[in-house]
Amino acid sequence: MTDASTTRHAGGEAPVTRDVGELMARYDEELPARRLSGRVAPAVGVWCFGVALFVLHQAFWPLSQGNQYYLMLFLAFVLPLIFICYRPVTRRAREDLATPLEQRTDNPGPLDWAPAAVALVACLYPVLPLTLGDSGGGFDAFLDRQGSLTGLDVLMGAIVLVLVIEATRRTTGWVLPIVCVAFLAYAYYGGFLPADLPGSHAGIDFDQIVNALYNDPSGFYGVPLDVCATYIVLFTIYGAVLDRTGAGQFFIDLSFAVFRRSRTAPGRTVALSGFLLGTVSGSGTATAVGLGAVTWPVLKKAGYPRENAAGMLAASGIGAILSPPTLGAAAFIIAEYLGRSYLEVLVWALVPTLLYYLGIFLAIEIDARKAGVEAVDVERKNPWRLLARSGYHFLSLGIIVLFLAVGLTPFRAVVYATAVAVGFGVIDAVVRRRGSDWGGVAVDTARVVYLSLSDGIRSVLPVAAVCAAAGIIVSTITKTGLGQVLSDLLVDAGSALTDDPTVVLILSTVLAAVAILVLGLAVPVTASFIISWVVIGPALFDLDVAAPAVAMFIFYFSVLSEVSPPTALAAVASAAITGGRVIASIWQACKYALPAFLVPLAFVLTDNGSALLLERPAGDVAWTVAVSAVAVAALAAAAGGWLLRPAGPVERALCFVAACLLLYLQPVSIAVGTAVLAAAVVVNLVVPRKPRPEPSSPDREEVPT
Repeated sequence: MTDASTTRHAGGEAPVTRDVGELMARYDEELPARRLSGRVAPAVGVWCFGVALFVLHQAFWPLSQGNQYYLMLFLAFVLPLIFICYRPVTRRAREDLATPLEQRTDNPGPLDWAPAAVALVACLYPVLPLTLGDSGGGFDAFLDRQGSLTGLDVLMGAIVLVLVIEATRRTTGWVLPIVCVAFLAYAYYGGFLPADLPGSHAGIDFDQIVNALYNDPSGFYGVPLDVCATYIVLFTIYGAVLDRTGAGQFFIDLSFAVFRRSRTAPGRTVALSGFLLGTVSGSGTATAVGLGAVTWPVLKKAGYPRENAAGMLAASGIGAILSPPTLGAAAFIIAEYLGRSYLEVLVWALVPTLLYYLGIFLAIEIDARKAGVEAVDVERKNPWRLLARSGYHFLSLGIIVLFLAVGLTPFRAVVYATAVAVGFGVIDAVVRRRGSDWGGVAVDTARVVYLSLSDGIRSVLPVAAVCAAAGIIVSTITKTGLGQVLSDLLVDAGSALTDDPTVVLILSTVLAAVAILVLGLAVPVTASFIISWVVIGPALFDLDVAAPAVAMFIFYFSVLSEVSPPTALAAVASAAITGGRVIASIWQACKYALPAFLVPLAFVLTDNGSALLLERPAGDVAWTVAVSAVAVAALAAAAGGWLLRPAGPVERALCFVAACLLLYLQPVSIAVGTAVLAAAVVVNLVVPRKPRPEPSSPDREEVPT
C-alpha cells in the first residue's frame, strides 16, 4: 500500500494515492460494499434517488398515517438495497477485497436478489391493503392486532427479523448479529435460568417477541431507526453534496495554505484537515484513510516515523465525529432520547472539542521536537484567494447552526443547507464556465443533485441496518427488565470495596468506561451507544449524574473504540497507508487521543464537570475550561515524553497524576494537582539529561510531483 503511485491533486499541493478507493473499501466500517456494474448500477442509483425524494417529502409533508407507517416504508425501501449493495461477509468475500476495485465484477446473484425481494414483501406486508381470512388488511388493521398477531403476521415478522440480522451481518460483520441472537435467546429461554440468578424471568413466547419487534412502536421501528430515517439520512445526503461540489478538496487545500512553512505545519495540516473532512465523510475511518492518502507523503518527507503519522491520522479522523457542527450519528439519538434540541447537543460538544484538539496540537509539537521533524516545502495557494474562490463551502455549515439557533428542526435546517450548497455549486460552475455554456451548467447541476441524493441513501444503508438491529436489543432489554439488572450489577461492583459515595461513583464510572470501550471493539459506534445507553445509562442515573453528562460520556467512549486496542479500525487503516507497525500505530493513536479518554470522566465525577458542557454559569465555565486545558497539557507531556525539554519517567508519571487530579475539578484536587505539576517541571529542569541522538529518518524523502 505504501508504494502506491501518486499524482498531483487539484491544488497541486500534495500527492494523492491512486488506491484510496481500495483502502476505503477494505478498511471502512461499511465493508464489504459491492462495486456494481452493468445495468445493476444505474438501477440501484434510480432506486436510491427515489428513496431520497421520499425522505425529503416526509421531511416537509409527513404522511398522515403517522411515523410508524413511514418507518415501515423506509425499512422496506432500504433493507432490500443492502442485499444488493453488500456482499456476504465470508472468507471468500474478504479475500476478494485484495482484488483491485477496477478488476472486480461482484454484482448480486440469485442468493442476493431473493432475500431482497422477500425483504420488500415482508416489510411492506403491514401496510398493504390485503384481506387475509378473518383479519382485515392494511395498516390500521395490523395495528389493531397488536398483542394477538395472526400466524401470517408472525411469519412475516420472523422473516423481517432474520433478514435484519443478515443485513447487519453483511454490513458490520458477525459480532452484532451474534449479540442480537444472544438477546433473543435470553428473551425466549429466560424461564430456564436459575430463579436466584440476576436477570432471570419467566420467558417470552416467540409470537410476543415478534409482536414487540414488528408491531410495536419500538423494536425495529423504535428511536434508533426513527433517528436514522429522519435525521441521519439527510445529513448523509448533505455530506454527499459537499463531496460532489468539491468541499473535501477545498478543505485540504485550505489546510495546506493556512499553515506556513514550519516543522509543525504538516502535523497541524493533518489535524485541521481531519476536522474539516469529517464533515464530508461522517466516518472516522474514512476520514483517516482519505486524509492519509493526501498528507502521508508530506509527513514522510518531513521525517515523521510511520507509526506516529498513522496515530496522528487516526486521531484526527475520529476527531471529526466528536466535533460540531455535524458530530456522529449517535448525537441525533442523544437529542431524541433526552428530548433536547440538536443544537444543545452541539453546544455540549464545544468545549470537549477544543480540549481534544488542544491535546492533538500539543502532541504534534512534541513529536516534531522528538522526531527531529523538518520544515517541508510544498506549493501552497493563497488562503485568502481560496476563501474568496470556494469559501462558500463553509456557508452551508454555518447555515445549519444558524437555522438551529432560530428554532428550525434539524431536518429542515440540513435540507436548507443542502440546497444552499447545491446553489453555490451552480454559481461556481457558472463562474468556471464564464456563463458560456448554460446547458452544461444545467447538466452538471442535475448530475450533482442526482448523484448526491443516490450516494446519500447508499451511505446510510449500514446505519439503517445497525439501527434496526439495535431495536432487537433495546426491545429485549425493555421487555425483560434486563437493563435495570445490569445497572444494579455495575453499581454493586463499584460499591463492593467501599460505601463512600464518591469512591463508588469513581469506580462505577471507570468500569462503565471500560465496558463501553470493550463493547465498541465489537460493534459499530451507533450500536455501541444505543446498547450502552440502555444498560449503563441507568447505573449512572442512579448515582445522580445529570442526563447530558451521561449522554456525552457514553458518546465519547463509544467513538473512541475506533482508536482503542486491540482492534482500533481507524489506526489499522492509517497504518496500512503509512506502512507502520499496527500495534505501535494503535498506541500512537491512543497517545494523540488521550484527552478524549480522560476529559469525559470529568463530566460525571463532580458537578463542576457539567461546566465543560456549558451547563453552568459563565464564571464556572471559565475556570473549569482553564484547569482542564492545563490538565490536557499535562497529559500531552506525560504521553509524549516532553515537558520543557525531554522528560524522563519521573516527570511523565508526575504529569499524568497531575492531569488526573486537575480533571477531578474540585478545589482540593486542583491545588494538589497544580503542586504535582510544578514538581514535574522542577524535576525536568533540574535533573541533567544526556543529549538525545539525532533521530534517524529513513522515510524522509522528496514529495513526488
